Amino acid sequence: MRKFLCLAVGAALFGSMLGLTACGAKERAVRYNICGEYFPEESKLVAEMEVSVPNSTENTLDKLSFELWANAYREGAKYRPVSELYRSSAYYGGESYGGIEVSAVGGAERFEVCGEDENILSVFLSEPLYPGDSVTLSVSFTTTLANVDHRLGVGRKNVNLSHFYPVLCSHDGQAFREYVYSSNGDPFVADCADYSLSLTLPAEYHVAYNGVGSSQTSGGKQTVSVTAEGVRDVALVFGKDLNCMTAEAGEIPVEYWYISDPAPATTLKAATDALTYFSRTFGDYGYPRYVVAETDFPYGGMEYSGLAMISSSLQRADVPAVVAHETAHQWWYGMVGSNQFENAWQDEGLAEYSAALFLGAFPEYGDTYEGAMKRSESGYRAFFSYRSQIAGEADTTMNRPLTAYTGEYEYRNIAYDKGVILFDRVRATVGDRKFFTGLKNYVSGFTGRIASPEELISCFHKAGANVEGLFKSFTDGACVI
Repeated sequence: MRKFLCLAVGAALFGSMLGLTACGAKERAVRYNICGEYFPEESKLVAEMEVSVPNSTENTLDKLSFELWANAYREGAKYRPVSELYRSSAYYGGESYGGIEVSAVGGAERFEVCGEDENILSVFLSEPLYPGDSVTLSVSFTTTLANVDHRLGVGRKNVNLSHFYPVLCSHDGQAFREYVYSSNGDPFVADCADYSLSLTLPAEYHVAYNGVGSSQTSGGKQTVSVTAEGVRDVALVFGKDLNCMTAEAGEIPVEYWYISDPAPATTLKAATDALTYFSRTFGDYGYPRYVVAETDFPYGGMEYSGLAMISSSLQRADVPAVVAHETAHQWWYGMVGSNQFENAWQDEGLAEYSAALFLGAFPEYGDTYEGAMKRSESGYRAFFSYRSQIAGEADTTMNRPLTAYTGEYEYRNIAYDKGVILFDRVRATVGDRKFFTGLKNYVSGFTGRIASPEELISCFHKAGANVEGLFKSFTDGACVI
């Protein structure tokens, strides 16, 4: 498909977008129009992207920075996407490599791929971009997928397609945030944007995606057209063996795409129950539909705006908790952003705590709030004891970059388990009314933004709860649990 046809499709799709969107200030959003084709015999996606970037800062910009997260999959990458712990299982056929190649950038003076690990696309503008003005660029790129069960890759049964395109780096008001990949946690920090995606691929694939869209088939190929407004990413899962069940959570359509789940109706019910519960507890869900996809993935699950992946290798008993965790991320990541590279506990700890709340409210899923708390506390204490004995001391600080963790064991215990304990202590200290009012303040005040830890704390202050000292004792590593 030619470029001008892609842009026409994108304009029509944006014009027809219906439903709630999670991010505000729609007129100032970055807009991506992506038109591409996936070639399975080469595991390649060839695409053209038009991106419109408004300068919402108070500074004049002469350069734009884009993350090239797909380059973490290339041969020779310094920061690999999969840790040693999971590498042999994720790379099911042995070592395999991918990456992204940018061949041209139109509307700019020049571009270069740079960064510590070839992870940044720097685009040098032809003229200064003043505050309030915008610039439109065209980017030609090819993304090659590794044979790997991961966020981006050709898995055993499905293709997972996320972060496959250049993503504008979030701007903190002073500079673009440029981060390397990390196999610890989720190194993705992105502002909300509006997306139009047109993807051509073989007709035999069944496709799950976030946003809303449609598909047309001709000549053995299908073209999937997707729009997603006010989201932090666009993501797809497609495969020949995917099946779909549907339900509703209130007025929100919920889809569950699965490949081997022996009890898909139960998983779908967990998703609808979680979406309904969190909407009531935290504030309205911010997207027009919710999609859960069972797929090839080495960990429990992965969140995107309006879509969650869950691993096909999960034990049946673990599925409800994972679904609840990823659903909670629709609030704590999708709607309310945070810097999950620098402060992973802010979304992971809160999502894990939210899953504990869900389990307490729905005992039919075989777990309890008290059980979830006990697991987090016992796990964290075992970690603290082990690290203290082996290293002489345990670093329990919580505000640190993903690359500062020694590995997944330390990351899990600090970002997840200690994060769960923190929110449990806050609730016990201030009481339910102030605690849940604080979280509702967080949603209403910071949807569409990237909130700092201090801004999270301010939401509890607004609810009449002075918790700054409690948060600081946890995040600085001073408290003893």
